[in-house]
Amino acid sequence: MKRPPVTSINTVAKRLVGRTDLLISRKSVRDSLVSLAGLIGRPVLDLTGKEIGRLVDVVVRHGEETYPPVTGLIVKVANRKSFINGARISKLTPDSIVLSSLTINLVEFERRPGESLLDADVLDHQIVDVDGLRVVRTSDLYLAPFDKEIRVVGVDISFVSFLRRLFPGSLSRRATPEHVLDWASVASLTDSTGVVRTSGTRSALSQLRPADLADLIEDLAGREQGALIEMLDPDLAADALEEMEDDELEGLLRGLSAERAAQLLALMEPDESAEVLRDLDDEHRESILSSMEKATAKQLRQLVSFDEELAGGIMTTHLLIVKESDTVAAALKLLVENRERDSSDGVVVVDSKGKLLDHIQTVELIAAKNTSLVSDLIAKPFPTAVAISTPIADVVEEFSNNRGSSIIVIDDKNKPIGRILADDLVDALSNKTQRGSQSNGVRS
Repeated sequence: MKRPPVTSINTVAKRLVGRTDLLISRKSVRDSLVSLAGLIGRPVLDLTGKEIGRLVDVVVRHGEETYPPVTGLIVKVANRKSFINGARISKLTPDSIVLSSLTINLVEFERRPGESLLDADVLDHQIVDVDGLRVVRTSDLYLAPFDKEIRVVGVDISFVSFLRRLFPGSLSRRATPEHVLDWASVASLTDSTGVVRTSGTRSALSQLRPADLADLIEDLAGREQGALIEMLDPDLAADALEEMEDDELEGLLRGLSAERAAQLLALMEPDESAEVLRDLDDEHRESILSSMEKATAKQLRQLVSFDEELAGGIMTTHLLIVKESDTVAAALKLLVENRERDSSDGVVVVDSKGKLLDHIQTVELIAAKNTSLVSDLIAKPFPTAVAISTPIADVVEEFSNNRGSSIIVIDDKNKPIGRILADDLVDALSNKTQRGSQSNGVRS
């Protein structure tokens, strides 16, 4: 599954470096940062300075805003925990919170959809640093007034902040902006219900390569893996899953609902999905397949049944098939409609009975007249095809002889049913080598 690592430039980081619209870059915000960890347990005061209670947690709302606003405070008053509306906050300092009135309506806290508790849900949890392409743990969070509200503007991942929480009396509570990541450049993943969605980070995550996202997912644990998956567009999530190590992907699928796993596997290349499904136990595999559309499930059940040592076990069923009587324009249209799929090397041509005739390269179609028939382009050398039952060793020999990017797989009636890509063959050989090493007692 996992492709060999390549050296790349983090385009998201390049885009964000030097940005002046990040709040942390503003002097007024840096000068007003207040540590969440330093606030917990501090007094909440009324307008006269009288203590109402001690801060237990801060409630924020997640939505389309990049910097989540504080919607309320959970305050310990006597022996009970009460909720105070965030609109009542008049002043926020590192040592206390001052409210804007003398009379405060104390009510029982009930979490509403889209709300998180900063201390309970985010502090000490894993988050994704989108700029640095890494998974980190939050040592502290920073609040600051902005746009007439108190908002979460930064996250501190430094060890110093962690020590400050362990030994609050020995280290300064003052924020160190140089160690603070702007909230716009991180993805906070979990609340008590499992998922926190932030529009800014969804946009940034969408610009990462699937291989980079796969690394981030593998670095996360448990519920937070699923939370990151939920933040991604389904097609991008499926691409990322194709880049994951087999055992990591198998573990991830165990944590997803059958419906979500079915959605993602249906968007993956069929051969990749089949490879994953083979490794699942029968009950789990069937629960996922039963959640798919019948046609997709039937296709994958067939692929799973093929022996991995044979051509049928490593082929993908994604083929662009045209009839010899179709026009070049129709073939080009089919290529454009499927440009997101790995079908860029052309179309497979069949006769009126669906039997294989030729494989026409994309460049040949582009060079031809749109009004020409596909049959006009059929010529030697004709494509080499292999049967479903062809051993992998023979498939390798065919690749070596033909030097193409893929080989067509046909059934016993000479009808094309799939193709084997060069990278799929490499994966299959690599897996075969690993299995051989393990059977001989050698750890890879």
